[in-house]
Amino acid sequence: MNSNNISELVLLPAIELAERIRLRQVSCREVMQTYLAHIERFNPAVNALISLQAPEDLLAQADTRDAELSRGQYRGWMHGLPHAIKDLSLTCGIRTTLGSPLFKNYIPERDGIMVERIKAAGAIIIGKTNTPEFGLGSQSYNPLFGATGCAFDPSKTAGGSSGGAAAALAMHLVPVADGSDMMGSLRNPAAFNNIFGFRPSQGRVPFDDSADLFFDQLGYEGPMARSVRDAAMLLSVQAGGDARAPLSIRESGEVFSAPLERVFTGTRIGWLGDFNGYLPMENGILALCEKTFADFESLGCHIESARPEFAPEKLWSSWRTLRHWMVAGSLGAAYADPQKRALLKPEACWEVENGLKLSASEVFAASVVRSDWYRAISRLFEQYDYLLLPSAQVFPFDKTQPWPTAIEGVSMDTYHRWMEVVIPGTLSGCPVANVQSGFNARGLPMGLQIIGRHQADFAVLQLAHAYEQASRWFQRCPSPLLNA
Repeated sequence: MNSNNISELVLLPAIELAERIRLRQVSCREVMQTYLAHIERFNPAVNALISLQAPEDLLAQADTRDAELSRGQYRGWMHGLPHAIKDLSLTCGIRTTLGSPLFKNYIPERDGIMVERIKAAGAIIIGKTNTPEFGLGSQSYNPLFGATGCAFDPSKTAGGSSGGAAAALAMHLVPVADGSDMMGSLRNPAAFNNIFGFRPSQGRVPFDDSADLFFDQLGYEGPMARSVRDAAMLLSVQAGGDARAPLSIRESGEVFSAPLERVFTGTRIGWLGDFNGYLPMENGILALCEKTFADFESLGCHIESARPEFAPEKLWSSWRTLRHWMVAGSLGAAYADPQKRALLKPEACWEVENGLKLSASEVFAASVVRSDWYRAISRLFEQYDYLLLPSAQVFPFDKTQPWPTAIEGVSMDTYHRWMEVVIPGTLSGCPVANVQSGFNARGLPMGLQIIGRHQADFAVLQLAHAYEQASRWFQRCPSPLLNA
């Protein structure tokens, strides 16, 4: 990559760049200038970053960070790092569109909790990362900014809904990235771009951007990075209790800045695969994921097939009901206004319409099914330390296609059925990581989910880190666009 005059600064791991800034071996201004030039050169290839702020304002903020360092004031490990926030999270003074025409000119008057923390740690917000409308669908396209392309083939989708964040990382447009995950949005785009994504335990990262603070427990924010170490450091900033989020976990995020090294001899891992043939998979995905077993075994792990005592059809029904309910709650008012409804994409209208048909008893029954699934996966964790399954059921597909309508001849009956493989992790509330699993013959990436026990976030990061050292997919296979 350096043969194409790409600066070493943008190629450095985030924690190494941060250390150079802390030691004043490089100025925040030089880092900002270098990243802005790199973004100008490479962002057009994938359309990952949007709502970029004025360069002169960003350089002025970098100068302020340098002045702070000269006075001995160090804000935290993100001091002076350029950072782009996913366009679903509130950013004070910076446009937050949610990918919707309804919010095309919306400029929040406050930051969300996570954004507050990232700023407090010293980061400079350079703009936003692209996302699908309201985060609905694992394909990052919207009528305001268009589609984000995969860093390994920009004619394909980067996935979603954190597609902009994932492509930006793979293209070295940002040091680390935040994302959010309701239906695989920290996992699917990470798999599609050969990077690391982590959906933390429910409550790990406090969230107060939505009106409801108690029932809305399907989706939440987390870190993405080019390395597990970098992601853990970002999580150390994001995590920790907050009184504004009453269901947040009180444990300090500082635990995630600890060393990740650990011995895994004798670790028991259960392979869920395609749930005994229930989930249709594009040819090659299962084989790629199963090839990773050798790297896990080289760490001393033992892997065997696992079967949960639970009907996956019930899981999907529960998911649909709960998602319909939550989307109808958040978008119901817009749907009720005919002018605003006309600006909602069909998938959003479909969710609301189904949500409005639900009774309270149906929602309660769906939550009971989810609870039963938590009990079932907890029983699996009595036998296994971790569980594995693919991160997606298809490889990156044409970004002009809203969603896959079939997988290997099996018709998809909804716009999100092709991502059903992420539902077990989501509905468990357990921590789930996406690690890279390799590439198909067309050079398109795939990933593998690692699910850990309830609130065992650090343990999942430790296994992901050990696997990363054994496999080294990101180091071995950078985006070919960087060599164009």
